[in-house]
Amino acid sequence: MSFEAERERMVQEQLQARGIAQARVLAAFRKVPRQLFVPADYQREAYADHPIPIDQGQTISQPFIVALMVSSLRLHGHERVLEIGTGSGYQTAILAELALEVYSIERIPELCRAAKQRLASLGYLNVHAAPANGSLGWPEAAPYDAIIVSAAAPDVPQPLLEQLAPQGRMVLPVGSQHSQMLVEVERRNGAIVQRPVAECVFVPLVGQFGWSGDTSS
Repeated sequence: MSFEAERERMVQEQLQARGIAQARVLAAFRKVPRQLFVPADYQREAYADHPIPIDQGQTISQPFIVALMVSSLRLHGHERVLEIGTGSGYQTAILAELALEVYSIERIPELCRAAKQRLASLGYLNVHAAPANGSLGWPEAAPYDAIIVSAAAPDVPQPLLEQLAPQGRMVLPVGSQHSQMLVEVERRNGAIVQRPVAECVFVPLVGQFGWSGDTSS
């Protein structure tokens, strides 16, 4: 089966069958070549319904989780988005298809460098990526219409709340290092409104407003 056929099957069986219905989101997943964002040894599994290991001990989330998080932001195309956790750049590419600009932070410089090269080679010129402490956000470019965090925090990091624009949305996993709830956070009329989305398991967000560098406990 070709990668194109596998990608279409992924969209139909993993996304649409589980309730992902936003046309723009589905179109982005049909377009972005996920196999280019996983190590060569795992390309045959690129569209499988599970996470895949990437370099530096990190993972690329299963397609449904990426789609669920991105859908929660309800992007229309004019937004400036902050992404915490560039990883291999797959979710970054999806966001670049859906938003005006994407600012992406990755704490591991090697991953950030490789993702920037990969995204540039695919023509994503609306992405700004930098190696930094994701729990602090990217205050120089704030505010953001949407923020997406691909690592688990014990609570919603205060700097990210401060960088969220009025009426903006954030989605992130919150909980312990081993089990979390995916939470949608919205700044609405001066108040912060939170809504649980789904149970999940992510790698820990390392940093001042996440977990310490020792995540073995």
